[in-house]
Amino acid sequence: RPVMLHIDWKKMRVRAGSFAAAGALALVAGTATLVPTGPVAAQTRTLPDFTDLVEQVGPSVVNIRTLEKAPADADAGSNPDADMQEFFRRFFGVPLPGTPRQAPPSSRSQPQEEQPRGVGSGFILTPDGYIMTNAHVVDGADEVMVTLTDKREFKAKIIGADKRSDIAVVKIDATGLPAVKIGDVGKLKVGEWVMAIGSPFGLENTVTAGIVSAKQRDTGDYLPFIQTDVAINPGNSGGPLINMRGEVVGINSQIYSRSGGFMGISFAIPVDEAIRVSDQLRATGRVSRGRIGVQIDEVTKDVADSIGLGKPVGALVRGVESGSPADKAGVQPGDVITRFDGKAIDKASDLPRLVGNTKPGTRSLLTVFRRGASKDLGITVAEIEPDKTVKTTARNEKPKAASAAQSLGLSVSDLSADQKKELKLKGGVKVDAVTDAAQRAGLREGDVIMAVANTPVSNVKEFDEALSKADKSKPVNVLFRRGDWAQYALIRQAR
Repeated sequence: RPVMLHIDWKKMRVRAGSFAAAGALALVAGTATLVPTGPVAAQTRTLPDFTDLVEQVGPSVVNIRTLEKAPADADAGSNPDADMQEFFRRFFGVPLPGTPRQAPPSSRSQPQEEQPRGVGSGFILTPDGYIMTNAHVVDGADEVMVTLTDKREFKAKIIGADKRSDIAVVKIDATGLPAVKIGDVGKLKVGEWVMAIGSPFGLENTVTAGIVSAKQRDTGDYLPFIQTDVAINPGNSGGPLINMRGEVVGINSQIYSRSGGFMGISFAIPVDEAIRVSDQLRATGRVSRGRIGVQIDEVTKDVADSIGLGKPVGALVRGVESGSPADKAGVQPGDVITRFDGKAIDKASDLPRLVGNTKPGTRSLLTVFRRGASKDLGITVAEIEPDKTVKTTARNEKPKAASAAQSLGLSVSDLSADQKKELKLKGGVKVDAVTDAAQRAGLREGDVIMAVANTPVSNVKEFDEALSKADKSKPVNVLFRRGDWAQYALIRQAR
């Protein structure tokens, strides 16, 4: 029904501007109808239609089944509790509905047989048969089967898989396949509509939609994730996350769940990171990442205040591997790395991502904050390798107690000449017992403390003197050696 307005023609000229902003007046037989225009009309939006996107991208999405060989008389089922725990975090493919978990009795005479292991999703990267999926989808599989939307089925070869990024590439012997278009993750906005296609619970070609909930979500893994509220369930793993232009912007990989089912929070690997990994997998079958040999932690407000950093940013160096690039560059425990190759380190997780994406052998610049000032260090990035086992070399000797150390929850003693020679140290004090604050800070019996309150110590006497001068209202910086690693801890003194 039209809105009835009484118009004062004398004031019309004065109020014309405000009418124009709100809408237009249509005068019909002495009545005025307010017709929305401008900003008001712009707020009127309709829900998106995904039908064209499904037709465009659907043929590029594949179903992946994995098989494994197992003795016919063995129970093919796994521990339900262990499966459920992994299910909470990632999407290992689940058995197809109705698939028996044990081999039929008639086949028990065979030594081995192929048994269904799980299902997942993937999408076609190139027309000649390269397909991207999650590493956990194909992990442990003896055979990988790929089914296209036209029902053609192929046996796939695993080209490579990278567990750190959870990316895998498989290859099928086919040509003329419909490859996906890769989108620009940098242009993806929070609140933007996105769509997922996959095989949840083995139900092929299932489409779900939602919005981007957050970007650069840090879940503790190697990559920052795209968070969405798109319905994702087991079997969606490896499937594409698609924007409204029909471009792949992510790979569905994880969910947050307390029940095992979808709870409105899912995570996708940004496609730019995935393509970087897939290019290396296709070229060499493996991924080469950079490393500098440091143990890091977040910079808390307490740490920032104690060292005069001002605000809690950067990556706190808790340990430096002996002989590593960081050690050779002069990085010390207690340093805060604030920049890598000119890129700011806002939080600790930024550093391994930047270093990991750097080609081994590259000469880079590291900016550290140390004793109230910033310092630039040249560093040559090495290639990442398996973690080394830290050896212990401390010996049991009768301690010489240090009373000042008790306020930190420590009992320390001087190092013997043999211990200094074995550890290749010129000084320091050995930790004989740990309780209270020191224990909470992570120190252990057998550690060797080399500096306290930013003061090097060679023996118990120097340790006591340095500790007595420390500000008891602030946490105490402790540099210590454990095995081959020098590490850093922050201990709050008892009052």
